[in-house]
Amino acid sequence: MKGVAGIFLTFALRNLRRHWVRSGLAALGIVIGVAAVATLGILGNNLIILFSGLVADVSDTVVVTPHLAAASGDPFDPRSALAGGLTERDLDKIERAVGPYHAVPLFQTAELLEKGRKKGYVPVIVLHHDDMPVLLEVEDGALPPPSGNSVLVGSLLADEAEVRAGGRITLGGEDVRVAGVLEERGLGIDINPDYAVVVTHSWYTERHPEPAYDRVVVKVTDLGDIPAVKKAIEDQFNRRTEVVDVLDSREILELFYQTYDAISIFLLGIGGVALFVAGVSILNVMIISVTERFHEIGVMRSIGARRSEVMRMFLYEALILGVAGSFIGGAVSTVTGMAVTASVAETVFAGYGTVPTGLGPEGIGSVLLGMGFGLGTALLSGMYPAWKASRLDPIEALRYE
Repeated sequence: MKGVAGIFLTFALRNLRRHWVRSGLAALGIVIGVAAVATLGILGNNLIILFSGLVADVSDTVVVTPHLAAASGDPFDPRSALAGGLTERDLDKIERAVGPYHAVPLFQTAELLEKGRKKGYVPVIVLHHDDMPVLLEVEDGALPPPSGNSVLVGSLLADEAEVRAGGRITLGGEDVRVAGVLEERGLGIDINPDYAVVVTHSWYTERHPEPAYDRVVVKVTDLGDIPAVKKAIEDQFNRRTEVVDVLDSREILELFYQTYDAISIFLLGIGGVALFVAGVSILNVMIISVTERFHEIGVMRSIGARRSEVMRMFLYEALILGVAGSFIGGAVSTVTGMAVTASVAETVFAGYGTVPTGLGPEGIGSVLLGMGFGLGTALLSGMYPAWKASRLDPIEALRYE
């Protein structure tokens, strides 16, 4: 029985070699489909890992910001370009609403930073001195004094500008001392200090008119109280009209994951279309193969080949195309998936963190899933032609020209 199977496998290989251009194009369709499905899966999984590693652990954080049209998702509303702010009176209302929890008011602007030959505008985060330890940790040096000419520099900015604690930089045209370099924190919904300079509120207001706060960060140590804190703030401000937006990190992460899931389904659908086209190509190749070999099938059936054996021979052809296309597509997707991940990470995250250097279990699963889909598509596409070949009447097949 094993010898008979080997004979029909040899016949399948011989026919594929005889029509190698047609067979190669059919297999190429499988390669493209598998590569599309697996590459998108690798990209998605790696970006989830990258994003999760970059987002700072601020699950105890509620952020209150002025409500703008942009916050409701309408970027074309002209109000989205208007600056909004929270006053000291607004801060008092927030502090009453949150009770024992710490409310940290802040605003962000930009200033020209110069260090040697390096020059460029950088974000400047303005915090009250007493609030700095609530949001920041110093890696080198110390917090600046309540008054004086000292600032903090974010970890990644310090590396890029070659700044160390105790050194000096020019900020906004003024020479200042770097009191400390902050620990790398990662992206967060409250502040992103890694590429920023942090100054005290008194330092900033001595040099500029005092602006309104652009956000208030509330640290809720008991995570179970977050819904109640958010409701209390909204009751204070949003009873008649929407004055402020109140968000916590869990909502933002959930929104990210929902968006990712929707995009993944859409992109996998594109890969599925590619596999469908590949399946149609294999179906066409197999039907042509059956039609061209009516006489050969008639001879085989007349010398004793069973219907199941004829069917198996054509299924072998589809299986060979599927295996070859799936393995090549899996290899291509591994390379392209990692390359696309690195490119997107460099473009979107602009140097934050590190790019995943391996596939990981989820990436390997995506490759195997794509290969499985490719192999399954090839076999399904070969079923009808193989069944049709096995059902041919030997006498009619021998008469066919």
